[in-house]
Amino acid sequence: MRSSLLLPFSEYGRSVLGTALRYIPCAGACRLLVVAGIHGEEPETTFLLSRVLRDFERPFEDVAFVLCANPDGMTLGTRCNANGVDLNRNFPTSNWSADAVYCRSVLEAPRDTELSPGTAPGSESETRALVALVEKLSPESVLSMHAPIACVDAPAKSPLVERLCAAFNLPWQPDIGYPTPGSFGTWCKERKSPECVTLELPRMSLEALYDRYGESFSAFLRSYSSRR
Repeated sequence: MRSSLLLPFSEYGRSVLGTALRYIPCAGACRLLVVAGIHGEEPETTFLLSRVLRDFERPFEDVAFVLCANPDGMTLGTRCNANGVDLNRNFPTSNWSADAVYCRSVLEAPRDTELSPGTAPGSESETRALVALVEKLSPESVLSMHAPIACVDAPAKSPLVERLCAAFNLPWQPDIGYPTPGSFGTWCKERKSPECVTLELPRMSLEALYDRYGESFSAFLRSYSSRR
């Protein structure tokens, strides 16, 4: 495994603090867009994706990657962006709500941390940039990486869901069990395309995550990109 990524990056926008929002484009038409790090308190998503992509020297033919959709939050160690907004509640959906968003400091805790959904749907530069990127690439599917619920969350058990369940040995859940107004997945669903699948990594150390999933994640990406 290399110490750094060799794959080329392109800028798709700027964060609230002016940080470049970058993605790894594919060589041809995009069928799958993988998005990590939309929540800054879930750095394991960016870590695992980075570790896996260091094995590759050339862009994928039809898979593109956003290594970190919330770089300010990742740097600050916050779930939200620099404006205190949960980006995964800020997408322009019919069910977007102006009510405060509450999350847990740890999985077993009560929802004790208050976040904002933004002043309006799509109020945040990170959200608008990701929307524009999806519209530009027009992928068939999006894989949104989160943690630490340990499941593959999607409304239907599609072929992509089945492949992810097998690659990560995680169960499929048709619903996460609580409302997610203004979420990325809801935005994709209301557009009818792309299919949005949420991969919830389990709670594990970074080393253990790579040890368990590095090889199978890499194999999944190789096989997905080679499928025609």
